[in-house]
Amino acid sequence: MSILDKIGSMASMAGLPDLPDVPLSLAAPAAVATLAYLNAKLGISYDLGIISSYARAVIRGALRDRSRKWNHFYLLEEFALNPKKAHEVFLVYQGKEWTYRQTYDTALRYGNWFRNTHNVKPGEVVAIDFMNSATFIFIWMGLWSVGALPAFINYNLTAAPLTHCVKVSTARLFLVDDEVRAAVPPELVEKLGALDFREKGGAVKVVFHDESLQAEILRREPWRAPDADRQNQERADPGILIYTSGTTGLPKAAIISWGKLLLAGTFVSNWLGLRKTDRVYTCMPLYHSTAAVLGFVGCLASGTSLAIGHKFSASGFWDDVRNNNATIVQYVGETMRYLLAAPVKRDPHTGEDLDKKHNVRLAFGNGLRPDVWDRVKERYGIATIGELYSATESTSGAWNLSSNSFSAGAIGRSGAIADLILGSSAAIVKLDHDTELPWRDPKTGLCKRMPRGEPGELLYALDAQNIKEKFQGYFNNPGASDTKILRDVLKKGDAWFRTGDVIRYDPEGRWFFSDRIGDTFRWRGENVSTNEVAEVLGSHPEVYETNVYGVLLPHHDGRAGCAALVMNGVEPDAEKLEPSAAFLSSLGEHVTKNLPKYATPLFLRVTRVLEITGNNKQQKTVLRAEGVDPNVLESNKSRDRLYWLRGKTYVPFEKKDWEKLNAGQVKL
Repeated sequence: MSILDKIGSMASMAGLPDLPDVPLSLAAPAAVATLAYLNAKLGISYDLGIISSYARAVIRGALRDRSRKWNHFYLLEEFALNPKKAHEVFLVYQGKEWTYRQTYDTALRYGNWFRNTHNVKPGEVVAIDFMNSATFIFIWMGLWSVGALPAFINYNLTAAPLTHCVKVSTARLFLVDDEVRAAVPPELVEKLGALDFREKGGAVKVVFHDESLQAEILRREPWRAPDADRQNQERADPGILIYTSGTTGLPKAAIISWGKLLLAGTFVSNWLGLRKTDRVYTCMPLYHSTAAVLGFVGCLASGTSLAIGHKFSASGFWDDVRNNNATIVQYVGETMRYLLAAPVKRDPHTGEDLDKKHNVRLAFGNGLRPDVWDRVKERYGIATIGELYSATESTSGAWNLSSNSFSAGAIGRSGAIADLILGSSAAIVKLDHDTELPWRDPKTGLCKRMPRGEPGELLYALDAQNIKEKFQGYFNNPGASDTKILRDVLKKGDAWFRTGDVIRYDPEGRWFFSDRIGDTFRWRGENVSTNEVAEVLGSHPEVYETNVYGVLLPHHDGRAGCAALVMNGVEPDAEKLEPSAAFLSSLGEHVTKNLPKYATPLFLRVTRVLEITGNNKQQKTVLRAEGVDPNVLESNKSRDRLYWLRGKTYVPFEKKDWEKLNAGQVKL
């Protein structure tokens, strides 16, 4: 069979028309053109890159199974003891640099302190509550060096949520950054120190890490614990504990196993094509998996330098990037939107636009919304976006390395080869929005796959006989772990992991995020995706940020759409908050033109700032609970303004209007 015959066969399989007869002199160009087209249509080269990255991670895991060196302290040690790598820069923080060897020696000093001052044993959990810093990494690696594991506490937590996280961890030692000392006042120290605080009895010792303690630790010898303290750890054993955000209750401690750490770190570093010359910059919180696993462990797995930002600042972000000579930056949630809202940075002497004056070739993370995707690339001159989809406790993810407009806004993409090889590991199933569970056929009891292009809940396959191979669940919380496992989904006896997210996989191989289950609401018998409504609102030139949710109304079924929004140029401490009539009219025209009637937000809540997590992700819980009752907002001392859609414009929504709704005198 000639090359043209082979290409013709491939074209036929791809649903393309038959190739015409061509002269031999044109055969080669025709072949090249057709192969290029097939590659683009079927996503062949992209799939091969994904599969190659995954295969390398799997092979690396198999080698760890043989050596039994699953503790990732060994990754650092391999670089630190390699003469060719030892003196290369590994960590950068606030103008200081540490080589692999210096990082290794410092970690051993911390390990010495943990073992010989606090008798921390292999397998023991130590809770740490720290801001971003190089010290965070030294403590983390110091714990791994003695076979212990850290539980990363969100430094924004106080009172009951903080107490809960420490208790769930089972830790008897709680190490607190002196910078967040105020979150752990004397009364909490006393509570944690009660002899009956821990579930099986025993107190928690709180140690504040200040400059004097750090100096004491750094004077210690770099003592290395014996291999026996680390080599009883297996692939599925916990490596770290990372807490969920707790937006629907108290945070849960997700177990991140050694296997997951190695797979994620190795895969991401290969997927991004991290180079020896790269320097990855992250100011996302290290207590969360994006910075900790995909950032730090990705660099540790590949031997790439990591520059750590203390905390996200929209005004200082690019200065920090330039000062650290970063080539790759990390984002989460609304990070890029906040950067776009900052004024253009100019050189104070020359007036030069500094937005593109950097060495960044790639930005990666999760949550870059479609309405700001291209604006980020254009303003900051970033050629490639690495958008990904996953969750701390998830068993898999989606990946979109995009340098063109084809997959802009997608959380992942895959082609024919990936579908063939990996297609059975993921499923998008029909969702029952009333029960917020996958719909089941009354006759078979099984779930139903959604056709390409239709949204449904994304599930990942598990081994029904060995769930913990991929999903280790939540630490000390088997009940919560069980809620993430769904059985008898596509056939009797199977098992799947519930992502809790509504995803759409289009015919072109692109994966799009629709909504978080529970955020989608029903109005006028239709399901409304808050994410899709927010994208439309966000495309209005005067809207800075918006958070969409459904609110209950008296005498109406379902939930009506409400959008809490911040206008461009409004400061968080602004006294007055009165949008102009022109803005309200323009916004009303915009949403009625670009959204179906059932999805158009009937209410606006104009505010100064939206509540977010420490990872720049929006929170809806309080907004949804307060609804649109002006009396509730008044009692909560809110200065926000409420409006409702009348015709094609928004007008003030006042107490008298709420009273009419309550009396059943208004039908929406």
